[in-house]
Amino acid sequence: MRLRVVDLETTGGDRTAEIIEVGIVDVVPEGEGWRALPPVTKLFRPRGEISVHAMAVHHITPDDFGPDDAHCDEYALREMFAEPADVMVAHAANFERGFIADTAHGGLPWICTVRSAKAVWPQAPGHSNQVLRYWRQLRLDPALANPAHRAGPDAWVTAHLLMDLLKEATVEQMIQWTREPRRLNTIPFGKHRGSRWADAPVDYLRWMAGQSDMDADVVAAARQEIERRTAPATAPLAGVTDAG
Repeated sequence: MRLRVVDLETTGGDRTAEIIEVGIVDVVPEGEGWRALPPVTKLFRPRGEISVHAMAVHHITPDDFGPDDAHCDEYALREMFAEPADVMVAHAANFERGFIADTAHGGLPWICTVRSAKAVWPQAPGHSNQVLRYWRQLRLDPALANPAHRAGPDAWVTAHLLMDLLKEATVEQMIQWTREPRRLNTIPFGKHRGSRWADAPVDYLRWMAGQSDMDADVVAAARQEIERRTAPATAPLAGVTDAG
């Protein structure tokens, strides 16, 4: 089995952004465990501008590209993913999945190491790959693991988190955790952040449920609460009264 860890750097934070760097680290079985193959990275020249906020995170600037550098498209991604793999992996995989079409990798299942880490290590002080890197006391070669927020190093860190997770969970379990909407007990952002879903105004829930670029789990939670409120009340059974 080959687990393909991928990390992207982009020109901005929304779905209109372009991919400007791809990092790949394949994780393969070795003996009774797993090993990470050397990272593969590639820069892609953007057609548009790189936002200042994006540059402040990954420090990739227009000066890093030459006129002969290719733009990123599905064909370029298919070339990078040409060697067969069995599962795609990313930290906060919804981000990478939003930029990588299934046709670019053959429709492989995904593992999200954020969701998997929350299931395996709910007591962690945080679930970003860098927080988990140090909390799990991973001893990584700085030449491969640094700097943070570049595609190759971030994929390398995520690959080692994946191997750590595989000591406590199976590939199949992590795929299932990734497929299932995560449980959100409270609203995670906005003016109602921290409020119970049951306390949110229905107009606000409808607004969230209609957003195409919002976190899929948030949209699912909003829709579930709307359905709960609009579901017909269950008629009481004959002979049963409400003692309250």
